[in-house]
Amino acid sequence: MKAILYDQPKDPLYVGDADEPQPSSGELLVRVKATALNRADLLQRRGGYAPPPGASPILGLELAGEVAKAAGDWQVGDRVMALVTGGSYAEYATVPLETAMPIPEVLDFEQAAAIPEAFLTAYLNLFVLSSLRSGESVLVHAGGSGVGSAAIQLARSAGARVFTTASSGEKLAHCQELGANVMINYKAESFLERVRTETDNEGVDVILDFVGAPYWNDNLAALAQGGRLLQIGLMGGVSGNLSIAPIMAKNLTISGTTLRRTPLTQKATLVQAFTEFGLQRLTSGEIKPVIDRVFPFEEAEAAHQYMESNSNFGKIVLSAVS
Repeated sequence: MKAILYDQPKDPLYVGDADEPQPSSGELLVRVKATALNRADLLQRRGGYAPPPGASPILGLELAGEVAKAAGDWQVGDRVMALVTGGSYAEYATVPLETAMPIPEVLDFEQAAAIPEAFLTAYLNLFVLSSLRSGESVLVHAGGSGVGSAAIQLARSAGARVFTTASSGEKLAHCQELGANVMINYKAESFLERVRTETDNEGVDVILDFVGAPYWNDNLAALAQGGRLLQIGLMGGVSGNLSIAPIMAKNLTISGTTLRRTPLTQKATLVQAFTEFGLQRLTSGEIKPVIDRVFPFEEAEAAHQYMESNSNFGKIVLSAVS
């Protein structure tokens, strides 16, 4: 089969030949129609994020496609979207039955490919780990990212007041269209001071952060009593002068997650919960995948360079092998 490959970390991506995966018991074989980029792909390519044991070394953490070899209740030709631990930058990939979701009829493959990682990550952090409730407030950093754009919509759907940060007025305008209430250009103002102003110094209940160490102290300061910080990325670094005193003073909860390494049993529970919550909302348009650009499969290198530029709002998608 054809797959997107690279020889050494930082080497250019290219289309090459790879062995077709063989599904084990409890797995589907899926012909990939579209996949989507994630920051983890960039890290893995640099040699900084090895696949879990047993996972495909081929890049790619999510996909949309057609069942090529049936299992469970799925039939050949069924349309499916799913999380995978690797391997979706290819013609075929295997998918555990527990992480497979039907694609709503109103969505095409490219739209469906933009859903699994972003929406499941956002759902896990907002509802499973932080128990976000109607009437609470949430600060979503990097609102223009795939996860950020999904989190804004899910928080809005839950009846929360949504704060978000982004790097430009254009991105913030898109965040507002998705349901954000307070837009903060982090290049032009302090998100901490804006949160204090907007909440009468009370702070927000939940923060979803991708940045890490540089935001640590301001995130803790921006949380209300009993607030919850969900750490899902470390793009800004992992160490620095980090104060832990506010955690005790304000009774804060800190959670860290990487969906890729979440045990399959927990992923299964998450996928089932999101399926019940999200598929009808995706069908009605209450929530929607946000796609910035679609690149042909053969232009994966250009797609990665585009992600590196941080110019995108929403997901970057790769179409099927031509």
